[in-house]
Amino acid sequence: MNSAHHPKRLRGLLPLAGLAAALLAGNAAAESLPQAWDTALAVDRGLKAARENTGAAESLLEAARSSSLPSVSLEAGYIALDKTPAFRADLLGQSLQLPMAQQDSAAYKAMATLPLYTGGRIERGIDAAAAGLEAARLGETADVQNLKLRVADAYVNGLRAGRMLKVAESHVESLSAHARDVGNLHEQGMVARSDLLSVRVALADARQKALQAANALDLARAAYNRLLGRPLDQAVSLDELAPDAGRVPLARLTERALVQRSELAALAGQIEALRHQAAAVRGENRPQIALSGGYGYQQNRYQVHEGQWMVTLGARWNVFDGGVAGHRAGAVERQAAALTEQREELASVVALQVRQTWLDVEETGKRIEVTRSAIDQAEENLRVVRDRYANGLSTHTEVLDAETLRVNSEANHAAAHYDAALAGLRLKRAVGDL
Repeated sequence: MNSAHHPKRLRGLLPLAGLAAALLAGNAAAESLPQAWDTALAVDRGLKAARENTGAAESLLEAARSSSLPSVSLEAGYIALDKTPAFRADLLGQSLQLPMAQQDSAAYKAMATLPLYTGGRIERGIDAAAAGLEAARLGETADVQNLKLRVADAYVNGLRAGRMLKVAESHVESLSAHARDVGNLHEQGMVARSDLLSVRVALADARQKALQAANALDLARAAYNRLLGRPLDQAVSLDELAPDAGRVPLARLTERALVQRSELAALAGQIEALRHQAAAVRGENRPQIALSGGYGYQQNRYQVHEGQWMVTLGARWNVFDGGVAGHRAGAVERQAAALTEQREELASVVALQVRQTWLDVEETGKRIEVTRSAIDQAEENLRVVRDRYANGLSTHTEVLDAETLRVNSEANHAAAHYDAALAGLRLKRAVGDL
């Protein structure tokens, strides 16, 4: 007897085992927030553009460094004249014309030039390019953190929409059960028809809200997939995200933000680059000394040595240029002064961001505690009111009100939970730790 029923029990457990395995597989395949960040950082086009800008800044730095190295030039040409070049000489009362060059000739020259002193023009240009590269790298860091925050926002919105859909579905299930109870009581003549109509209207409204929640979930997943470069309709499974329980004093966070926010450091790098550029422009009016040498050949059978080696030590000093270089340098310095003001303004904005997000973390943490206790109380209240209604001790409106309180308490708790998670991530971004 037992052996005969044993295979049946096994067959009955197989669907449950399959469902459990599917749930475990779904949880194993769920994507975490760091994994989402890695995917987005690899595919985001805005970040790729920022990396290209950083590469351009690296090329500018190499170009500035190359300006201090020797330059080598090659020249060649062929000359054809309509007459043979000659000079006139008076010898013993007679005028003579002697050829001095060929009518047709070829020439070439190879020269190397090494700048010896440029008044700081080259050195300050290199410093400006190096500061510009550092600013570009810091700007790329800011773009990375901004992208990570956008992904985190979409991630949390996906979790929030999924939780809200579950709340809406639980509302439908609860009202459906209540509608069945009211229908049974109405058939027994124990409640008025208005109760039945009222619960049906409430159930229809709950189903409508569930449809809206499902639509919101689909949109949230599509927005998340777009950031990760995936098809908008790709299935999404996300790991649950817990709020950060750590608490750091506001003053310490603000101090850290003002030191390590990459946007502030990037502006400082741009200011430094502009100041070096101004110094480089002023260096154009200082003496420029260079050493050059090479070999030149001029085809000329009337010349004893057609090819010659040469060395030249040259100097050039632009004593007066009408104030062009000075005005250009002044313009660049004014740009640096403008960026300095912008940096000070940004510092105050950063301090405000840190304060706002820190307060959000504090507020959402308190909301979690309040809403967590409200859920248990709302569920107990609904159970009591339903029992009272079944015994004719309360009205149908009280049941609907109790169910509304239960749904609102669950929605409020979910909102507080994900608001707290997102507030913690935004605080990290405000400080520059994301």
